[in-house]
Amino acid sequence: MEFLNDMALFVEVVKARSFRRAAEAIGMPNSTLSRRISGLEKEIGLRLLHRTTRKIELTEAGQLYFDRCKRIVDEARLAHEQLGEMLARPSGVLRASLPVDFAKIYLAPLIAEFARLYPGISFEFDLTPRQVDLVSEPVDVVIRMGEPASSNLIARKLASLRRGLYASPRYLELHGDPIHPTDLSSHECLRMRGTRADRWILSGSEGEVEVEVGGRFELNSVGMIRRLATLDLGIALLGEGIVAQDLADGTLRRVLPQWQASPVSVYALTETRLLPAKTQRFIEFLRERLQDA
Repeated sequence: MEFLNDMALFVEVVKARSFRRAAEAIGMPNSTLSRRISGLEKEIGLRLLHRTTRKIELTEAGQLYFDRCKRIVDEARLAHEQLGEMLARPSGVLRASLPVDFAKIYLAPLIAEFARLYPGISFEFDLTPRQVDLVSEPVDVVIRMGEPASSNLIARKLASLRRGLYASPRYLELHGDPIHPTDLSSHECLRMRGTRADRWILSGSEGEVEVEVGGRFELNSVGMIRRLATLDLGIALLGEGIVAQDLADGTLRRVLPQWQASPVSVYALTETRLLPAKTQRFIEFLRERLQDA
């Protein structure tokens, strides 16, 4: 496809009416430019330019070729300029798959802020925990919590969300405050469904402690676990950002504040590293804002 580059060089030479001036304009040695045009003529099989010591003139074939090539080069330049504008002012439809509770609690206010910053972008969100096929489905980016499974997808880490233990004042009044992580085994613990749901690992000044926990509720919704905790039904292991308003309102209290669970990582998954501006900006924006979560 090098002939396309040579075509653009030919247009510059004709516009400048001089190899020397064209070479200076594009920052290429005059001898190299002359050699490239000669190679183009050899490739085509026709002479395009009459060269003299003082000027150059188009042959009949050269005039025809220039008229066609100039339109092509102008279109290519316009395409580059338009893409540059897209980077400066991203637009189009952003299609994203988001975890349900994370989207409602963490992302909703951030999405509102992002939408105000980029009025040219419209949004299609699929709130689901299912595995999305980025190759076959019309999705630009998938946001997921936890370490991604090994795959061919490009994973960009957005944040690590701190987690602690929380319960309502009424629950603690009825059942008492645990003093040590091992006390959790005698409490109602609101557990996230999945592997090792009955084991919580906490870290503190004593190092790491693994505790066997139980209770009547095992769920697959962080939002529902938070809600049940506010309704006095047990101790929950939740991200700090999720319970911020409940702490401010006094509906939840921190339990064992000197102990915390390992953070949960949040990733943006894409099928390729070559992303349109709308997707790049969205990922960069979330990474910046979630760092403080």
